Amino acid sequence: MKKTRLRVAVIGAGPAGLMAAEQLAAAGHSVHVFDAMPSPGRKFLLAGVGGLNLTHAEAPETFLARYGARSELMRSPVETFGSPAIREWAAGLGIETFVGSSGKVFPDGMKAAPLLRAWLHRLRAAGVRLHVRHRWRGWGNADAVPTRDLRFQTPEGEHRFDTDALVLALGGASWSRLGSDGAWVPWLAGRGIRVAPLRPANCGFDVAGPAGTGWSTHFRTRFAGQPVKNVAARVVDPAGVAFERSGECLITSTGIEGGLIYALSAPLRDAIEASGEATLYLDLAPARSEERLRIELARPRGTRSFASHLQGKTGIDGVKAGLLRECANPDELSDPARLAARIKALPLNLAAPRPLDEAISTAGGVCFEELDAGLMLRALPGVFCCGEMLDWEAPTGGYLLTGCLATGRVAGLGAARWLAETSD
Repeated sequence: MKKTRLRVAVIGAGPAGLMAAEQLAAAGHSVHVFDAMPSPGRKFLLAGVGGLNLTHAEAPETFLARYGARSELMRSPVETFGSPAIREWAAGLGIETFVGSSGKVFPDGMKAAPLLRAWLHRLRAAGVRLHVRHRWRGWGNADAVPTRDLRFQTPEGEHRFDTDALVLALGGASWSRLGSDGAWVPWLAGRGIRVAPLRPANCGFDVAGPAGTGWSTHFRTRFAGQPVKNVAARVVDPAGVAFERSGECLITSTGIEGGLIYALSAPLRDAIEASGEATLYLDLAPARSEERLRIELARPRGTRSFASHLQGKTGIDGVKAGLLRECANPDELSDPARLAARIKALPLNLAAPRPLDEAISTAGGVCFEELDAGLMLRALPGVFCCGEMLDWEAPTGGYLLTGCLATGRVAGLGAARWLAETSD
């Protein structure tokens, strides 16, 4: 018996939406992908400018733990389409991958554009139609069947579209200039869907500073834009759980950002929401013990300046020495034991995360309780959600992209299965 070819709309041409489209096209359906931007995958391409980090090669349970409180909810998608499957999928597009020294997985050549070009070519060959400059504006009739009367704003005016199934891959609300502006929240909420508030994730933070006014003018002028390398960081969340990471960060004019900070952004943000501030402890010399530092700093410095003595005995200079002067008081700087303790745990008081639109990604979104195992909205039969618009978050390092690809695959397969069941 010939399978029924049905029409499916996928809104959002990022990794999650394209992955959903791929599954639906493979199931034999007529797939239409809509995107607000002039070309697909804008955020995907920008994220790959410095080297596209596809996924991570670490052990499965360690990998899964990166999804924090949503680890169990993300288990099935990520275990089914995790690092090995993503590397195999990329190879099927003619893109070989390699594992970097940190365990991150990159495509040969490091660039996102070749992978996206190959992927779009395969989708078009499968019959997927891409409609750019089509910004979704919800439903024309709030009481309509949820797969019908979709409204799109286009350069030529409003366009209406009916479909047999709908996959929403609309992203969060960060980097709105690339299409993800969170405009969908009230439209879903208006149809009874619970959406957790959108919050910044993988973001920088503003410092309160020693006087509660941010960095001093001297420190900001001299060190803004400089990286702080080879440090460890520690934060305790509102539940008393400690999180520790090693890496590097970047001083900004208002505070601090970078990979190390992004990895700790969830507990830092949650602490600020709970108590109005968070304290980040930096270990400026992770390779040296506090005892060793104390002994070295206690040696006579003679006629040498404090800066020369500090560098000679601990290796700390430049921006790290600037941070010590900025965040430690004079009594601590003059006492070897107290200075050693500060080097191992220098407190940075953080006042607020940077605005949502500056964040790399978004926390919050459609609550998983609203969805079935195929990521279909229980209250809106035939409507599926995937990617960053779901209520999960993960650090950079391949985890975000893996989550988007994996949930896009689940939604695409779920929509294909639902169509097969309801069209019989």
